[in-house]
Amino acid sequence: MFRELTRKNKQLSNDDCINILIKEKRGVLSVNGDEGYPYGMPMNHFYNEADGCIYFHCGQNGHRLDSLKANNKVSFCVYDEGCKNDGEWALNIKSVIVFGTTEIIDDIAVIIDISEKLSRKFTDDTEYIETEIRNYAKNTLLIRLNPEHICGKAIKES
Repeated sequence: MFRELTRKNKQLSNDDCINILIKEKRGVLSVNGDEGYPYGMPMNHFYNEADGCIYFHCGQNGHRLDSLKANNKVSFCVYDEGCKNDGEWALNIKSVIVFGTTEIIDDIAVIIDISEKLSRKFTDDTEYIETEIRNYAKNTLLIRLNPEHICGKAIKES
């Protein structure tokens, strides 16, 4: 059902893809938007090694949520900051695209657990994290992306 990469020599291993999903803090979540237009938005994410799913938190209304309720199929793209080899101008970048379906999680214990783990990607300030969760967890919408296909590639911008 999902296309294979054309340039197989650029393909990342599944482990490399997972490492990028774990390490990187942001990606672009793309949904099927209004009137058939794609709608992509930058999102913070948490890759949960325990279940192999990707989690996002957001508000309880808006374009993204309306789109997900109408069609839960999405793609999510993440890429690393890249690096340059000595003496070269071209940037080497690794990217990962995840295709899958989403579901809304309303279990407050899961919302709190994932929100804390996601927050720890950005700060170790436990007091800040606990305050944010105490004040906002009950109004947080948690979206789980259940991956159906993950692919990645390494490219050199030249």
